[in-house]
Amino acid sequence: MSPTEILRQLFDTAVAAAQPECRIPAFLPPPPKGKTVVVGAGKSAAAMARAVEQAWSEPLSGVVVTRYGHGAATQRVEVLEAAHPVPDANGMAAAERILETVTPLGADDLVICLISGGGSALLTLPPVGIGLEVLADLNRQLLRSGADIGEMNAVRKNLSRSSGGRLAAAAYPAQVVSLLISDVPGDDLRAIASGPTVGDTATAQDALRILQKYDIHVPPEVLAYLQANPDPVIAPGDERLSTTTNHLIAAPQQSLEAAAQKAQALGYQPLILGSAIEGEARQVGIVHAGIVQQVVQYQQPIAPPCIILSGGETTVTVTGEAGKGGRNSEFLLSLAVALKGREKVWAIACDTDGIDGSEDNAGAVIWPTIVPQGRDRGFKAGELLAAHDSYSFFEGVEALVTTGPTLTNVNDFRAILIDA
Repeated sequence: MSPTEILRQLFDTAVAAAQPECRIPAFLPPPPKGKTVVVGAGKSAAAMARAVEQAWSEPLSGVVVTRYGHGAATQRVEVLEAAHPVPDANGMAAAERILETVTPLGADDLVICLISGGGSALLTLPPVGIGLEVLADLNRQLLRSGADIGEMNAVRKNLSRSSGGRLAAAAYPAQVVSLLISDVPGDDLRAIASGPTVGDTATAQDALRILQKYDIHVPPEVLAYLQANPDPVIAPGDERLSTTTNHLIAAPQQSLEAAAQKAQALGYQPLILGSAIEGEARQVGIVHAGIVQQVVQYQQPIAPPCIILSGGETTVTVTGEAGKGGRNSEFLLSLAVALKGREKVWAIACDTDGIDGSEDNAGAVIWPTIVPQGRDRGFKAGELLAAHDSYSFFEGVEALVTTGPTLTNVNDFRAILIDA
């Protein structure tokens, strides 16, 4: 196999390790005395619902919401679709349906809650008096600001009727078993989809501080609501969370370990740098290039032939008009520029949900001569990187990785192959 084929196999292995069908059955509880209801939100919600149906022989019903195009065929659980990353009216209606589904349940009933990345936008339900478009605009501003996922979620859950433990509280006193696929650095359950079944300590004052930090325009009604704070997030010790159990069923580290085993089987020594790497995508690319330099020149901390693996969630701070692309392609273009055509180095960077940023690709690949090849075709890597237009570069050199929706999401996957 060529180096790019090997890298693509590693990405496919990482995605396969996080598929709901191979994770969910081990975490399902015994059937309850009463009814079983399935609810959920996220890019993997439909696939997770299908996996529950396949493993659950007793009666069940329910409703989940996923991103447009991320649906899966289910028989007993209704699948709704809505917008991501900026919420829309369909997501708001779905959130209302989900809360209405769990609110009348009793102590003998069971809620199986399926949560994955993307749920923050898909389960948006603004407070009374704040319009959806207002929240959508705040979300757009935050996405362009460079705020990390924890900061964005602190704002979201303080402007919500469904996150910050509120979904679990609405289901009380029913038993709630929440199954979560992590797409956040560090696997903090409070941050996955803004923690609809997890208690939290994020305050309205925290949200105001974050909005001020990133110079976000805050409409008067939002400012007034946060200052009054009439519906705070559910605290971790709240009695309404006493019947809820949260299980992390898939995480970035598991997928990196699966890729590492595959790399070793293919004859490459793997090195996992970390599953929770954050920061500006282009700066993370430069740091990875420095690690490659150390490996090639000094065989430290590993000697070629080897594959360096990492995960996490970088950010892209956009100023002015931006081109097309996402954080993985921006990381990769930065890496390619910083490597300066170093021989025997190939790399891949993809979002495990199959969609990187604003376009339809999962990510891209690079090889030693990709920058001059792009220049020969009229695509100047440095200029396109400065314009946040990495997609155009990789499209121009035919280096995009396109998978379509993978129906899971354990964040970004990066692999750098260094031959001897």
